[in-house]
Amino acid sequence: MATKVLVVDDSSFFRRRVSEIVNQDDDLEVVGVAVNGQEAIDMAEKLKPQVITMDIEMPVMDGITAVRKIMATNPTPIMMFSSLTHDGAKATLDALDAGALDFLPKRFEDIASKKEEAIKLLQLRVKTLGRRRLYKPLPRTVTARNAADAANPASLRTTLASKPALNNRSQANNSQASSAQNVCSASAIRASGKKYKALLIGTSTGGPVALQKVLTAFPANYPHPILLIQHMPAAFTPAFASRLNSLCQITVKEAQNGDVLQPGCAYLAPGGMQLMVERSGSFGRLKVIAGNAEMNYKPSVDITFASASKVFGGDVLAVVLTGMGADGREGARMLKAAGATIWAQDEASCVVYGMPQAVTVAGLSTHSIAIDSMAESIIKETARG
Repeated sequence: MATKVLVVDDSSFFRRRVSEIVNQDDDLEVVGVAVNGQEAIDMAEKLKPQVITMDIEMPVMDGITAVRKIMATNPTPIMMFSSLTHDGAKATLDALDAGALDFLPKRFEDIASKKEEAIKLLQLRVKTLGRRRLYKPLPRTVTARNAADAANPASLRTTLASKPALNNRSQANNSQASSAQNVCSASAIRASGKKYKALLIGTSTGGPVALQKVLTAFPANYPHPILLIQHMPAAFTPAFASRLNSLCQITVKEAQNGDVLQPGCAYLAPGGMQLMVERSGSFGRLKVIAGNAEMNYKPSVDITFASASKVFGGDVLAVVLTGMGADGREGARMLKAAGATIWAQDEASCVVYGMPQAVTVAGLSTHSIAIDSMAESIIKETARG
């Protein structure tokens, strides 16, 4: 059965364009279109779509407000369309905070250089979100510990369920991943006593919210430098780094060429570039380069992980969070060969269980950890300076 999609945009041209692309895929079906946020709320209630594509700036009600209200009443996977500007980046991050799961540039030429590739990627992202189910949490007593989550519709994302696999290959991969997973809570993690020199975190779809959840729990005196590789356009990474820095006790900045790594500082790989590590002093120095134009991902988790393996050897904890595809697997393989520790996010708490599944099925990850337990687990494991 085709995934039901609601298209929301105040531009008749863009509504028609997105609807045509979605309907070209036999596994997708546009069941309705809306011209503003209020219509989106009403149609989400009436049509029960499995995915919503949402514009940000619209009359009557903007997309961010609509996302927040939909997530509170009819939780639905939502993909935002955004302009690649500083203001567009900030608005997109606000939408992800409100509960949206993914985003794409509104100009299709910014999605991929070839029109056919852009169309296929849009269809794939919509189908991927369509395999998720979001549920409103059961009513609960609000305590000091959970008050922030109770007030935040984005917390609805933590209750996820997958549809059955679409084909035999998917079923086989899911079966392998399930058998390979060693799902751990933070209380079950026992610190190995290993001494570390750096923490590396790679992620893609769902990563902005996951990174925020992890990094905001770190103390200001966290003893290691942190490298963050998030698949994100170049226009978005400065705004994302600034947002994280305003929310975290540690320092978060967009990485710059020549940065000397410092403990308690997280360096976000710039969009459209590759982030590498060079030997220099106690912690190393960053090298930011354009890299090979043929690379699928810029920044690439594989490239940063591989670079770190040559500088830090096994003195690394590398964590692969939610994301589509398998970026990070080969870099994790190099880190593992050097003696590094690899962890993955568990399937249940991922927006897309692609990248973590890749390292888990390959036998590279020793633990699969829910995102709510990830920060505590990392702090416990890497506490030794």
